Amino acid sequence: MGKTSQKTITRLKRQVRVRKKVTGTAERPRLNVFRSANHIYAQLIDDVQGVTLAAASTCTEGVAQSGVHTGNKASAAAVGAAIARVALQKDIRSVVFDRNGFLYHGRIQALADAAREAGLDF
Repeated sequence: MGKTSQKTITRLKRQVRVRKKVTGTAERPRLNVFRSANHIYAQLIDDVQGVTLAAASTCTEGVAQSGVHTGNKASAAAVGAAIARVALQKDIRSVVFDRNGFLYHGRIQALADAAREAGLDF
């Protein structure tokens, strides 16, 4: 078991601080985003019932393309559009954005902007 980097510890502190204030309901779920080196994941979560209402990532069939690098802004924008499309199919128009402790920059920002352009309100 290795040491946890200072960067990860700082992100986890931000995550806890934000999670205290941000909760999702069935009417306005939480749009949770997780970013790894190669992929990006987005979920719509109802914290009251503790269920995931919808999910999209660079691993899902509608978003992933074979042979294309998925750790970039274009892939993040595709995930943002995909999660918005799924949310609108389930009559979810307004969400609470949870960046999960990640800075609002780069791929996180690209996902959020694409979700807004596709019709989600946050």
